[in-house]
Amino acid sequence: MAPLTRLSKPSFSSVYRISRCLYSGAAPETTSHGASPYSRRLGPTPNLAVKDPKDRSVQWVFLGSPGVGKGTYASRLSNLLGVPHIATGDLVREELASSGPLSQELSEIVNQGKLVSDEIIINLLSKRLEAGGAKGELGFILDGFPRTIRQAEILEGVTEVDLVLNLKLREDVLLEKCLGRRTCSQCGGNFNVASINVTGANGHPAISMAPLLPPAHCMSKLVTRADDTEEVIKHRIHVYNEKSRPVEEFYRSRGKLLEFDLPGGIQESWPKLLEVLNLDDYKEKQSAVA
Repeated sequence: MAPLTRLSKPSFSSVYRISRCLYSGAAPETTSHGASPYSRRLGPTPNLAVKDPKDRSVQWVFLGSPGVGKGTYASRLSNLLGVPHIATGDLVREELASSGPLSQELSEIVNQGKLVSDEIIINLLSKRLEAGGAKGELGFILDGFPRTIRQAEILEGVTEVDLVLNLKLREDVLLEKCLGRRTCSQCGGNFNVASINVTGANGHPAISMAPLLPPAHCMSKLVTRADDTEEVIKHRIHVYNEKSRPVEEFYRSRGKLLEFDLPGGIQESWPKLLEVLNLDDYKEKQSAVA
């Protein structure tokens, strides 16, 4: 296996960093402590690069329970900021479909039902980042990786991570959201039939999420994943929570972890997310990806 090469962030003359609080008075709604009620700053304050849009470089990681919406928000920010959204599962599938050097090895692993090793995942990711750098890409948003301390340590030796955004959603809402997931058996589109209206209780705010319904011609073709049962989803959430805590602490201790509590569906959460990420300069563009 080829040795991993550390990828450093490109330098831009227009880059400057700010150390002001991520949750300052820019947000219209604050708690009594001055912080946004949707985000939690744990440990040192993460720094965000702020610069002219054409020069913006973002090197972010998205964490969060299965079904929380990592892919949705990562894709939106990818489109907004002009940086690639990279999911390691997609990298594995692309390599399997190619005639690349790892395709045969991956095929054997998948066919035997084994887990793809950290080394292979990092090699695929390293290759993808190198190719992106050669094309002039200004960073990346990693979706759901790393998931273990070992992966985080290996990644740290490959490239720099600026910010780790941990998306949070109360478990009862997350369960209802996952149970509402549907896929069109014809077009492959992903939808959600759950109409969520949860009242506030025990310090948790009320949350409303409208369903994401398919067009009429897909309605009769919706199917549910075989493993999207309440028992399986609860088990997935439990396993994720147990494994994610060390990774969260890893990045918290480095001052890179930002936890964002989703206040509702996309229409409500998206503008709040832009606020806590200090993306006020991009607000006028958000309608393009709304």
